[in-house]
Amino acid sequence: MTTAPTTDRFALPATALAGLGSRPFGVYVHVPFCATRCGYCDFNTYTAGELGSAASPESWLEGLRRELDLAAGMLGEPPAADTVFVGGGTPSLLGADGLGAVLDAVRQAFGLAEGAEVTTESNPESTSPEFFAGIRAAGYTRVSLGMQSAAPHVLRVLDRVHTPGRPAAAAREARAAGFAHVNLDLIYGTPGERTDDLRASLDAVLGAGVDHVSAYALIVEDGTALARRVRKGELPAPDDDVLAADYELIDRTLTSAGLRWYEVSNWAADEPGARCRHNLGYWHGGDWWGAGPGAHSHVGGVRWWNVKHPARYSAVLAEGEPPAAGHEVLTAADRHLERVMLELRLAEGLPLDALDGAGVREARAAAAEGLLLEPALAAGRAVLTDRGRLLADAVVRRLVS
Repeated sequence: MTTAPTTDRFALPATALAGLGSRPFGVYVHVPFCATRCGYCDFNTYTAGELGSAASPESWLEGLRRELDLAAGMLGEPPAADTVFVGGGTPSLLGADGLGAVLDAVRQAFGLAEGAEVTTESNPESTSPEFFAGIRAAGYTRVSLGMQSAAPHVLRVLDRVHTPGRPAAAAREARAAGFAHVNLDLIYGTPGERTDDLRASLDAVLGAGVDHVSAYALIVEDGTALARRVRKGELPAPDDDVLAADYELIDRTLTSAGLRWYEVSNWAADEPGARCRHNLGYWHGGDWWGAGPGAHSHVGGVRWWNVKHPARYSAVLAEGEPPAAGHEVLTAADRHLERVMLELRLAEGLPLDALDGAGVREARAAAAEGLLLEPALAAGRAVLTDRGRLLADAVVRRLVS
């Protein structure tokens, strides 16, 4: 992998642009604003107090429009976006009108493919029936809501400010506004979370009638308030055995309710459109343009990332320059590793012909140990078993060593 800071005007090589449009193409928009900072979060986000007068949603939106226009020019004949995902941060702080303006900017720069999936993340406390009606009218087709837990004491540890019942209520409001596809996010393994707390969260999720659930083990990220509390001994670190038991409970509960895993941390109904196509584009090595402060992009084996601070982001774009802070060109070995790492996490698994001879031998050994499905291996695919999902990272390391 060749990695370099981007000091001159960033441009994509012709090799990266070859085949553009023949692969899935998505647009990710990063909204860096949050009302408060959650103790576990290490995303590129800022509260109003942290930004002061240095940046605002208005200056960010103007920068976004400029970046998307530059992107369209850099891609030559940009393909229409198959998917759009607005994440953060807290996109719902922009309100329905602000999110409508974001989607209008994407439309103007790229256009939307017929049947495009358009998702926004939302904090339940900054949504309402009117908000959901507004973004539905603007063209959004999918909503992802941050729930994390239904237990008040767990939410306090995570520094989440929404009330426990609000996420499920927001999901029902979204469905009433016409959203067929609604996701709720869970975090499991928080210090102090009991099995009964997790069961209550799952009951709330299923009672909301959503067609998609994402569930992530709590990771204590360096530099976060949570990491400082763990380091001081105020909170215990997440326990691996507890995380494994929690995952198995989540999987059993969601599967029994008709939501099937399609990626290690994601479950969806067996209905058209329930799976997140945008994320599938990542997992299948597609192309995407990441717009906004700190956003990452990938086109044709070249990956780059934007400057992080919203004020710097807007200032660079006001000068007519791309906001890329650095880039890397993936080697064949890099791309092979990423393919194995990402596709093995999917329910359909990885084609065996993507592995070399040593990798195939390791796949057979892993199947003998109950980590990969024997019937799928015989059919030419490496597919994780239930136990294999708990050890997915270790299986990947074996297949590429």
